[in-house]
Parts: sequence; C-alpha cells; structure tokens
Amino acid sequence: SVPASFPTMKVSIKNWLFSTAVLYKHHLAYASEEITSPTLPPVATAAPFVGGRVFINGVVQDAPSDMKLADVYGCCASTALSADECPDGTDSEHQRVLNRIKIGTMPQMTKEQALQALQSAVTAWNGGSGTWPQMPLADRIDAIHKFMSELKHKREDIVNVLMHEIGKNRLDAEAEFDRTLQFAEKTIEYIQNSNEFGSGWDASNGPTRLFLSRAAIGVVLCLGPYNYPLNETYAALIPALLMGNVAILKLPTVGGLAHQLTIEAFSKALPPGTINFISGSGRTTMPPLMESGKIDSLAFIGGSGAADKLIKAHPEPHRLKLFLQLEAKNMGVYLPDLFDSDSDDAHMDRIMKETVAGTLSFNGQRCTALKLLFVPKDHAEQFSNMLAKRVEAMSVGLPWESTNSKYSQITPLPNQGRVEYMKTLIEDAVGKGATIVNKNGGMIVGGGNTGGESTLMVPAILYPVTPGMKVYEEEQFGPVIPIAPYDSLDEVLRYSREGKFGQQVSIFTSSANEASAQLVDRFSTVFGKININSQCGRSPDTAPFSGRRSSAMGVMSVMNALHEFSIPTVVSYKDVGNNDELVKGIQGHSKFLQTASRGSSE
Repeated sequence: SVPASFPTMKVSIKNWLFSTAVLYKHHLAYASEEITSPTLPPVATAAPFVGGRVFINGVVQDAPSDMKLADVYGCCASTALSADECPDGTDSEHQRVLNRIKIGTMPQMTKEQALQALQSAVTAWNGGSGTWPQMPLADRIDAIHKFMSELKHKREDIVNVLMHEIGKNRLDAEAEFDRTLQFAEKTIEYIQNSNEFGSGWDASNGPTRLFLSRAAIGVVLCLGPYNYPLNETYAALIPALLMGNVAILKLPTVGGLAHQLTIEAFSKALPPGTINFISGSGRTTMPPLMESGKIDSLAFIGGSGAADKLIKAHPEPHRLKLFLQLEAKNMGVYLPDLFDSDSDDAHMDRIMKETVAGTLSFNGQRCTALKLLFVPKDHAEQFSNMLAKRVEAMSVGLPWESTNSKYSQITPLPNQGRVEYMKTLIEDAVGKGATIVNKNGGMIVGGGNTGGESTLMVPAILYPVTPGMKVYEEEQFGPVIPIAPYDSLDEVLRYSREGKFGQQVSIFTSSANEASAQLVDRFSTVFGKININSQCGRSPDTAPFSGRRSSAMGVMSVMNALHEFSIPTVVSYKDVGNNDELVKGIQGHSKFLQTASRGSSE
C-alpha cells in the first residue's frame, strides 16, 4: 500500500511537477497474468559494463583511437538518504535516491566509417554472387543454427544489459531473449516444411515443369528499436539472413549494448561481410548509406518521420524494398453492456486484467500497447476508479527487485527525455481539464527532495481525456493511460477512421450483439488486428503482424518475414526431348536447385 504521507495526485499539476517520492515499491494486490508471469526468487544482479567494439567485414576489434566513444548510462545506483532529505513521514526503508550509472561505451562512427561498413556489405553481396547469397539454403540454416548456439552462452549477460540499459524487468528480459531464439527456430522449421523453398518440380501445368524457391534481395539496412532491441530487430534480421541477404545493422542509441554482446556469435557463424554493425548518430551515418543507392532493402522499426527521411534519401526509392513497423495509437473500446447491472463480475475482472496488461506491460513502451481507452460516458468515472485501484497496487521498483518473489511491474524509463515527454503530456491534459485519477500518478520515485536522476515514474491515469489534448492524438509510449468518455460509438468510429495510425484495436464486451459485430466489420478496413476481450499484441509469431496507414508497411510473422526479404524465383523447362535428363543433371550441380533439407533435390 502507499504510505499515508504521500498525497493523492488528483488535485493540481503543480503538486506532481514538484513532488517526488522515495517510495520504491507498491505492494501487489491485483495481478495480470501477462505482467506477473510465473515467479522466480530474486537474483543478485551486478551492474554490467560493455565496452564498445567495431564489427566490420567479420573483424571484431576495439574502437580505433580516431573513433569517439560515447558513455552509455543505465539504471541505477541506490543511495540511502537521511530522514531530513526525504518528505516528512517517509518510512526508513524508502529513504533512498536513484542515480544513473555508467554501464558501457558505444563507438560513434563517422560518415566515412559508416561507408566502410557499406562497402564491406556490397563486396559480400557482390551483385548476388557472394559467398553467403550463393550458399545452399541448407548451409545457411546450419550457419544460423551455429549463431543461435553461440548466442545462448550470452543469455545472462544480455538479460543483465536489458535490465540496466532499458529498464526491462528480469522476467521480461529473459522472455525477450528466449522468444528471439524461438522465433528463429520456428522460421527455420517453416522453411524446412514448406513447399516454397525448392520442394521439387511441379508437373501440374502440362509439359511445363516448374521449380519454385525464394532468393535474396540484396543489401538490407536494418534499424531496430530500443524497447525490444533483440526480439524486434532479429525477427527481421534472421529471416533476411536465411534468405541469403547481406545485412548492415544500425545499433539503436538506447538499447545498443545488447547487440554488442552478439558480435562474437555472428563472427563465428557467418562469412566475413555478411553482417556489419554501425553505431553512433543515425543522422550522421544513415543518410550517406541511403544516398549511395546501394541499399536494396530497408528494415526499419521506429518512427514514421525518420523512416520517410531515409526513404527520400535513396536516389531510386521505387526499387527500395521496404519493411516498416512504425507507430500506433491502439484503442481499447469498452461497450456499454459491460456495465449492465446483471454483468458477470468475473468477466469484468478478466477485462480489467487485460486492460492493465495492455496499457502498462513494460511501462506501456510497446507499439502494441493500449494507448487510448474509449469508455461510455455514463460509466467512465466508475471505470477510471476501478482501473486506478489496480494500478495503485502494482509494484514499482528496479528491474531486478522483487516483492513476494514477483519482479517489479513498473520499472525506470530509459532516459530523462522519456520522463519529460510524459510530464509534458500530463501537464497538457491536466491544464485542459483532465484529472490524475490514481494516487501519486506521475510522481518520480527515488528522486529525493533535490530531483536526482531517477526515471522511475508512477503510472498516471488521465480522465477525462478529450480532443485537443496532446495525449488524445500522440503516441505516449510510456506509463500514461488516457481515458476518453464517449456518448456514441460514432465518436469511436470517427476517431478510428480519421486517425493517422492503424495497427490494432481491442473491443471489450459481454454480449454477442450487433454493436460488437458492427465494430468488427468497420474496423476490418482500418486495423491490421482486431482483438476481442483481450489486449493488443504481436503474438503468436505464426500470425501476421500487420498495420495500415502510418503504422506499418510489410507484415511480420514466421512466414511473412521470409517473404518480405526475398523474391519468389522460378526455374522452368518443357518436358520434351531430353530436357528432363538435362535439367536433372544441372540440378545435381546447382546450389539454388536444392531444397532446404540437406541432400535432397527431388
């Protein structure tokens, strides 16, 4: 529970802007299955230090003397405070301040150094005749398996870095690593069991015989996000490599240290130049690559504005194969029937668990998070208070800390910039009539009286949120939950129809009524995924993860990612004369005319 000495955050923007709390945990009362997955005992965690290295043309080396290194800071050093340094009445166990700590360095490559990485990739591709693109698919699969085997030795190091650099709690960090390898394994299984990758000759078209497989596009420039630096990035990168592409990986400014820990695995498994790393300022290093015209495919996970600039920099954008996973403003739509007097309490309890998980898993820092909740006006205040009780009960702490063997559910944001943006959204909404519903919403935990460097923010529920507020339109990507009351579903439909984004939506209902069906039908041409009585999400990885408008271009899944980074390629002949014998002879010597299963060409 929250100590009584901490004021509620319902009153004024001034209070929360200048108040800080040194409370570092709220005890857990309500649990979402997604947020509180199976518990583990606390694990002692020492802060990591990852020295920045350069990986170009298969060579791993420390940054040369003429290359700048930027310090990377993460969470957190905890320093005890005296009672005089804390708000009046603070319990002794909560008397501490949190400060950022140095956890590594990152090379800051220049334009010229980035172009060296590009030249390595272009040489490795060699117009499609390089070692990797010409390697039989079965051999590429073996190489990726070797990479995965090597990477497993780095699991604990990568998990530790994810906790410290981006604030992901231990269970979520472990899940990200494991899911990354599972995605890669499922992708390989799909290749080996599909008829799309050289299953044999199709004789169903009269005398014409067809051999179908898929071939690489060329040099792929891959830019991943900070929130899932391993999983989201490698869900694009691994399929691209399996298809025979050569890759350049731009490490994110935040979240890049995890990639530094994958260098040895890549260097041991793949031929030189197959993958090259670029780090440092994206504004310095990325435009020259695109302007060269030598990038064949762009895999970008991030903001639409940055994506547009990169695409426009290419001299021939029409030939640039695009795979974009961008912003979202996913709605949660709660229908009036949920609040009927005869509604099922257990059903509503499940809905609220989905809501908490959907809005606040990893502090709301997911493109699939629920970012605007539409609730019937007559029930919106009731709903806000129900949600507030659950949010107030969530544990707030450091990623490796636990209460009752459950790791912290709310953890530090990655930098002060994210904190300031959350404050801007809250201040704007409160200034235009919204209220912070939950106790201590928006407060910085572990900041002490002097502010400190803490980025650990208590989630803020805002109600009522209306058009004209920043948080009504902008993607918050953080622990701010806006609740928008509506009089008619026409308001909801108008928002979806006129909005900039179109990734997912969640419909919450207790009845199989016409309103629910109408929403499904209308949303089917607006969003890539419609969730009924569940939060938005990417899983399962076998299902297409798509979007419309400014949310996506291209589809992510085990199958679709392979399609995004390859071209269907057909070899054909007519079964006349001795063509059949001749072609089978060619097949015996060809690498492309093999199947994904080693040793089979039939």
